[in-house]
Amino acid sequence: MKNLFAAAGIICILFFSISSAAIEKDKRVEIHNLRHHTHPTFTRIVLDIGEIREYVHDELTQPDRFYVDVFQAKLNPILHGKTVPIENNYLQRIRIAQKNHTTVRMAADLNFSLIDHYRVFHLPDPFRIVIDIYPLDSGHAHPPEPTETGYTMARQLGLGIHRIVIDPGHGGKDPGCISAGGLLEKEVVLDVAERLKNLLSEKHDLEVVMTRESDIFIPVENRPVIANQKKADLFLSIHANSHPKKNHSGIETFFLNFSRDPSVNAIAARENATSTKNLGEMKEIITKIAQNSKIAESKNLAEKIQTQLVDHLSGTFKGIRNLGVKGGPFWVLIGGEMPSVLVEISHLSNLTEERRLQSSEYRQNIARGIYQGILKYIQSLGKG
Repeated sequence: MKNLFAAAGIICILFFSISSAAIEKDKRVEIHNLRHHTHPTFTRIVLDIGEIREYVHDELTQPDRFYVDVFQAKLNPILHGKTVPIENNYLQRIRIAQKNHTTVRMAADLNFSLIDHYRVFHLPDPFRIVIDIYPLDSGHAHPPEPTETGYTMARQLGLGIHRIVIDPGHGGKDPGCISAGGLLEKEVVLDVAERLKNLLSEKHDLEVVMTRESDIFIPVENRPVIANQKKADLFLSIHANSHPKKNHSGIETFFLNFSRDPSVNAIAARENATSTKNLGEMKEIITKIAQNSKIAESKNLAEKIQTQLVDHLSGTFKGIRNLGVKGGPFWVLIGGEMPSVLVEISHLSNLTEERRLQSSEYRQNIARGIYQGILKYIQSLGKG
């Protein structure tokens, strides 16, 4: 019996230690109130948070709704799954829930056909996010459209860009994708990365660092570590894609997030194949992805690069397919302390794009498109 009590005591101590550690590591802020009020000309929704947090907002359809995601946040227990019915014709209800461990989502079910416009902003001391929704014929003049709608931490603090780390994918014993004609991804992306470095280096206020400048192997999980060590402001990983269907082509850009898209997860599995991590570390890996606080800025950077790259190539080459911007669980983006993206510049498995990737002109145009995207992103911070 004495041994049993001793064992129980050890279990209690261990449980207390684990619980204490979990509490200490919980850096989420609590969203403690959801308020709303319908005025004669608009409806105001307020999320009371108390501490500055990054957030992003967007629209969804089928059904029409608008959402705000607040990062590094948790809900007060009284708000879990809360639904607030609204009695007007343009806004049906407001919902709030814990989307995942570190993200809270507030969604408003709207009738977009009856909405003139809405605006999202934040107020300090105490920090709160405000959503004003204006219906048609509200008598409220529509304000000029802002150039940027996000209020991420980088924008709140007026941060700029000085040091950029470029990561040519694969290298050394890891060739990456290989085309039917024997073109190696590791060689193509290194050449494009060097061209991009030259373009960026022409701007005297930008410093460029490469994760590799020759044909050497670097584990994917070490690449964001390099960016962190260099205190980079941006991290950009360059890759060439492959697809089982040879007629599949196009350009896509990724930021770190979870994904339910099988095609995205297939790309991630291929790019993550050289990771040295084991299954026992899965929980830690998932936590790092969930706690990623650079989602909003990384997505914004990805969108700028994707748009400029596609537009630039389309001006010279026919049939450029825009595959869009997507979130994905890429090892090379995990753990980066700065906005980070992965660009799949074309498909080596597609004969047309393979042929183009062999040419200096196409590679230079890719570098130029990515360069223009980075500049657009810097300008969006008010620093260009």
